[in-house]
Amino acid sequence: MADYTDQEKDVIRRAAFGAIALVSKADPGFFATFKESAAGSKVLATAPETIKQLFKGGLVGPPSGGSAAEIEQAILGDVQQAVQILAKDPADRQAFTDVITKACQQVAEASRSVAPAEQDAIAKVNQALGAAGTPTPQAEAGAAPKPGPPPSAPPA
Repeated sequence: MADYTDQEKDVIRRAAFGAIALVSKADPGFFATFKESAAGSKVLATAPETIKQLFKGGLVGPPSGGSAAEIEQAILGDVQQAVQILAKDPADRQAFTDVITKACQQVAEASRSVAPAEQDAIAKVNQALGAAGTPTPQAEAGAAPKPGPPPSAPPA
């Protein structure tokens, strides 16, 4: 594991918890929030020890002020910045990306079915992680894709 400053660790924590919150808030519900929080926490607890060490530390609050769109952009910016910071150690970067991708998917699946707004939030987080082409755990398990627009046909 590379050495990370306290400020870098704060960005990494803010990115992790922000990404989970972004997916959870995409399809709000009072009781769903508890289920989704627990699901995200369980995944973070399974992270490799080097990544769990980065999640420990002081509380990192969500971005404050601004519109929902501005808060979303701040969270996605933190995710991108965390990935850049973690580039110091490719194994840390990959582990973080894997954990956050899985946590976001588990959060979305924790309550009812995955809502289109949650899928959109996951796609934004994946794009920020640089994992836009990474299949979701659901797709890897052979689950049917979520309804949505059909994929574009490749040019002839």
